[in-house]
Amino acid sequence: MVVLNLRDDCVARAATNFRRGMTDKRFLELEITAWLGSKERKRQLAGEAYYDGAQDVLRRKRIALDDDGKVKVLDHLPNNRLVNNIYAKMVDQKTNYSFGRPFSFDTENKAYAAALSTVFGSRFQRTMHNIGEGAWIGGKSWVFPYYDQNGELAFQRFPADEVLPFWADADHTILDAAVHVYVVLEYDETEQTRDVVKVEVMHGGGVDCFVRRDDGTLEPDDFARSGPYITTTDPQTGKETSYNWERIPLVCFKSSHHEIPLLSRVKCLQDAYNNIISNFANQMEEDIHSTILVIKNYDGEDLGRLRANLATYGVIKVRSFEGSEGGVDTLQIEVNAENYKDIRQKKNMIALAGISIDNMKVFKNMGIDDLILRKLSERLVLSLRKTFTVASGLKYQFWVLIPNVDNMENLDVEIKRIKAAFDEPVADNFTEHHLDASIGVSIFPEPATSAKKLIEQVILSIQKAQRDGGKRVVVFGA
Repeated sequence: MVVLNLRDDCVARAATNFRRGMTDKRFLELEITAWLGSKERKRQLAGEAYYDGAQDVLRRKRIALDDDGKVKVLDHLPNNRLVNNIYAKMVDQKTNYSFGRPFSFDTENKAYAAALSTVFGSRFQRTMHNIGEGAWIGGKSWVFPYYDQNGELAFQRFPADEVLPFWADADHTILDAAVHVYVVLEYDETEQTRDVVKVEVMHGGGVDCFVRRDDGTLEPDDFARSGPYITTTDPQTGKETSYNWERIPLVCFKSSHHEIPLLSRVKCLQDAYNNIISNFANQMEEDIHSTILVIKNYDGEDLGRLRANLATYGVIKVRSFEGSEGGVDTLQIEVNAENYKDIRQKKNMIALAGISIDNMKVFKNMGIDDLILRKLSERLVLSLRKTFTVASGLKYQFWVLIPNVDNMENLDVEIKRIKAAFDEPVADNFTEHHLDASIGVSIFPEPATSAKKLIEQVILSIQKAQRDGGKRVVVFGA
C-alpha cells in the first residue's frame, strides 16, 4: 500500500515504493492521471456543465429501426432540444439561503470589528458566495488564502474539479497534501495559443510547481516559483524572508459529509423534465407524423413514396378491385395539451420589485446618501441570484427584476430576501443607520399585461406601502 505523506518536502512514501523504484514524482504522475479520469471528477464536471445549460437533451436524436432492425437517425422529424434549467435554480436557491445575507461581527471591541470588516468585506463575501455555489455544483469547493502584492490577506476559490486532495483521516478533515491542477492559455514559439496544464503540489514544506505534458509526466515549471508559501523582501536591504503556514493552506467547504454534487441526486429528474417539454414541442410541430394511416390497395411503390406524395401534394392514389375497395383510414394520435399547461405557464412569469428608501432625505442631509446606496448595491448583488437584474433609479432607488417565477410561494421567499437586505442596518464609522424601505411588487403577464403596466403597478404598490406607514411590502392585486 502506498501512503502519501508530503510533510517533509516530498520525501519517498513507504518502503514499498523503494522496492518498486517509485519516486515521489512518479507517484504524483500516476495519481493525477487516475484522478483526471475518475468518476468523481466526471460528476463534478457534469455539475458545472449542467449549471451552464449544457445538458444531455442537447445531444438527443430522433431514432427508429430500419428494415434490418438497426437504429437509424430520423433527421426529417422535428427534434426540439429544450432546456429548462431547474437544477441551476436549485443551486442558486441553496446558495442564497446559506450565503445570501451579509456577514456580521458581534464583538465588544468596535475597533476589532472594524478591522475584521476590512478583511472580510464585500470582496470576501462575494468569494464565499461563489464557494457555496461551487460546493453544491461539485460536492465541495476550496478556499486558498494568500497575501497579494500589496501584502494584504486575500482569498481565492478553487473548484472541486481542480483539486486532488490527499487526506490524512477518513473524515476528510486534515490534509497531508493537495494538488492544484489548472489550465492556462500560453503563446508558443510560433505565436500560436495552446493550453498548458499547470500543477501545484502543496505540502507542509511549501509548494512545488510543475507543467504536465501530454503523456502525463511532470516537469518543473520555469515560470513559477517553488518554495515556501509566503516570501517577503526588505525594501532597504533586499533580503528575502520566507514563511510557511502551519497547515496546508486549503479550506474545504462541503455540500454534505458525502461530498456529492447536487446534480447526482436530481439529474434523472432534470433530464426527464427536458425530455417532456421537448417531446411536447415536437408533437406540436408534427402534422402527418401524428397520424397513423391504414391503407387499402395503395397504388404506389413503397411507403416512403407514400409519405412523400402526401407531404408534397396532399393526396395519394388507391385502387379498387373486384370485391375489394381501396381507401385510407386514419388513427389520430391525440396530444393532450393540458398535461403541459403548468410547464408553459412557469416559463412566462416574471416579477418586478421597486424599493423606495423613505428616509433617504435624512441620509442626504448627513452627506452619506452615496455611501448608503453603494453599500446597499453591494448587499443586493451578494444576496440575490445571479439571474436577477438589479438597477438603480431616482425617486425609487432600486429596481429588481425576478425572472422565472414558478409560484407565489417562491416569489414570497425572494421578496423576503430583498426585504432582509434593507432591514439590515448600514454601518458607517461605527454608527448604524436604519432604513425605512417601502417595497412594491407586480407580476407579468398577470395582473400586468405589458411592461408599462408592470412599472405602473409597482409604483402604485410602493405608494400604497408608504401610505400604510412604510417599511412594508405590497404586492399588486394580492
